Amino acid sequence: MNLASLLDAEAVASLLAGRFAGGETAEQKALLFARGARALANAGVDGQGKACAFFVPGRVEILGKHTDYAGGRSMVAALERGFCIVAHPRTDARVRVLAVELDETVDCECVPELEVPHGTWSNYPMTVVRRLSRNFGAGLQGADIAFLSDLPPAAGMSSSSALMVGTYLALAEHNRLAEREVYRRHINEPLELAAYLGTIENGQNFGALEGDRGVGTFGGSEDHTAMLCSRAGQFGQFSYCPARFERHIALPDGYMLALGFSGVVAEKTGAAQAQYNRASGLVSAIVEHWCETTGRDEIYLADVLASSPQAADQLRDILLQAKDGPFPAADLVTRLEHFVCENGEIVGPAGDALAAGDLAAFGRLVDRSQALTTDLLQNQVPQTVALAKLAREVGAAASAFGAGFGGSVWALVEMGAADRFLVDWAAAYGRAFAPEAQRAGFYLSEAGPAAFALEATGTT
Repeated sequence: MNLASLLDAEAVASLLAGRFAGGETAEQKALLFARGARALANAGVDGQGKACAFFVPGRVEILGKHTDYAGGRSMVAALERGFCIVAHPRTDARVRVLAVELDETVDCECVPELEVPHGTWSNYPMTVVRRLSRNFGAGLQGADIAFLSDLPPAAGMSSSSALMVGTYLALAEHNRLAEREVYRRHINEPLELAAYLGTIENGQNFGALEGDRGVGTFGGSEDHTAMLCSRAGQFGQFSYCPARFERHIALPDGYMLALGFSGVVAEKTGAAQAQYNRASGLVSAIVEHWCETTGRDEIYLADVLASSPQAADQLRDILLQAKDGPFPAADLVTRLEHFVCENGEIVGPAGDALAAGDLAAFGRLVDRSQALTTDLLQNQVPQTVALAKLAREVGAAASAFGAGFGGSVWALVEMGAADRFLVDWAAAYGRAFAPEAQRAGFYLSEAGPAAFALEATGTT
């Protein structure tokens, strides 16, 4: 495949045929790939040179709010919206990334001590470049990379992680990382790759693959797992730390997802960073209090709770007596209660209900999750609370998702009524929050495919 072939939108659409079943079409994505190829050609890249192209989806977190970095479980799906990445190898160690829609370019070198700016989109691809340089040594080949996206930015659909995954896929392909011994010692399946990509984002080590500063947020690998391990038409249930597949659950026949972006941005490395990191910091503090008091050495909250039948009660007592540290005891207990309920009492039973076709029971558990995220996790804003409530009033199971502090809400709707639902949902939200509604967006999507490469043969 070369850049010239990607300029032929009709031919690219044929490669994408059958990939997108819902509101997004192969033709729409093909136009994005063609624009990416054109941007690289206009930047001086040889149109006849070898190129690669990837689609990386956004993700929707159905249930399992802020559970992944605590070693918990979640239910996720890939969206049919995402990033279209086009890349061309270079002969030097420079990486040039073109944000086509922003008309902005980042140019950097593959070095382990790369200085990465925060507070801008360049943080994400440059963090990938720095980490790969650190983990896979000198001699990495650079690339020219162009990206376009039909995801709303900073909407809680994990556009930042999708950009990081796309940057990784392009550089890994050009450098044949999967053939290296150090890679094979650590990564042998998509779940392990997702976990590694999560550490690129949060800065942790991955086995002997040394970490660094990450992007500045302390999350887990849920987003990357959804992007790499999802199946079209299904929700996936996974647990984390280490990442483990639990099951896929087919969406009920005749149903799809409606997505409402509140218009309140939730950029994880922006204004919401401190709030997001506080939620994960509370979990770390809970585990620290446990280990200091008991002399045990668990790393993740899920492991603490699994250590004995009495662990939850014992941990509550420990936290209520906690005096030292940056967090009040009451906040620690509240954060614990959210995890106990969301992880242990909601995700699994909701999956059982959905698998059994019991949408009423599924809806009740989703309602409970939404209430807990408002009352205990406390990562909601009035706009996302309203979006979920407005959807539920017309009978759709609905919940906010993602990091919180803005962002989006999903609703499970019947396909035949989906267009009307979307119009009514948007109108009701506009009446309640007129200023934010000017920035809001409403979309339909089926549960989409995992990230994939475009191949000239039409296979992945």
